Amino acid sequence: MVRLLAFALNAHEHLAFGKGLSDTDEPDLWQKDLTGAVEHWIEVGQPDEKRLLRAAGRATRVTVYAYGNRAELWWKPIADKLVRAQNLAVWRVPAPVVQALERFAARTMRLQCTVQDGQLYFSSAAETVQIELNALKRCES
Repeated sequence: MVRLLAFALNAHEHLAFGKGLSDTDEPDLWQKDLTGAVEHWIEVGQPDEKRLLRAAGRATRVTVYAYGNRAELWWKPIADKLVRAQNLAVWRVPAPVVQALERFAARTMRLQCTVQDGQLYFSSAAETVQIELNALKRCES
């Protein structure tokens, strides 16, 4: 569900899901230009700093959506190592947001996503959830 959130936040006609866990050379999502160059590399979870540095060297822009209660514990030891990655943005998806998104997960689900005035809303027939993310690192380039 967090991958779906990342897709909604970065919607673009060339954005696609990567192979994820089955291929360590691909991100969770990526956007390539018509030549195949990676414009945007998107990771979901808590990747290690080597993976992020490699992605920052390969893509124009890199975004991480770290989720769970331990996101800050993951980020603190690697933050200084990633200062030079100016094209990297790291966002924390708070645990209550993840729990709310889990409620939407179903074998057949119909969701609506609305982005308006900097606010993001996910809706189903039964519920609407407002989503706010916290920036751990903003992209400088």
